[in-house]
Amino acid sequence: MMDVNLMNAASQLEKVIRQSDEYKQLRKMYDEVNADPSARAMFENFRRVQMELQQKQMQGQQISQDEVMQAQKTVALVQQNPKISHLMEAEQRMGMIIGELNQLIMKPLEELYGKM
Repeated sequence: MMDVNLMNAASQLEKVIRQSDEYKQLRKMYDEVNADPSARAMFENFRRVQMELQQKQMQGQQISQDEVMQAQKTVALVQQNPKISHLMEAEQRMGMIIGELNQLIMKPLEELYGKM
């Protein structure tokens, strides 16, 4: 069972993330994409293509040149839509923050095992 102090700290961190400007901006961009039917459909297609390629990679399957080209076309198409490109930028900023938080969380283990 997880330590109560760890759970409380994680719960507090979740609240702080939700209150952050970066999360609020991400939420706003996400809502704007979802409010626009054509942008939403385009973004859902992009996510589907992305997930299919990631799944193939994780299963060790080869990604064909055609699939790579199709994915590049999909990325180019979604980036032309300002709502989607703004959402992707907000996702990237949020991802960087989560990555930095993860580094802090993992620091005790890295220090412990780094000594071996």
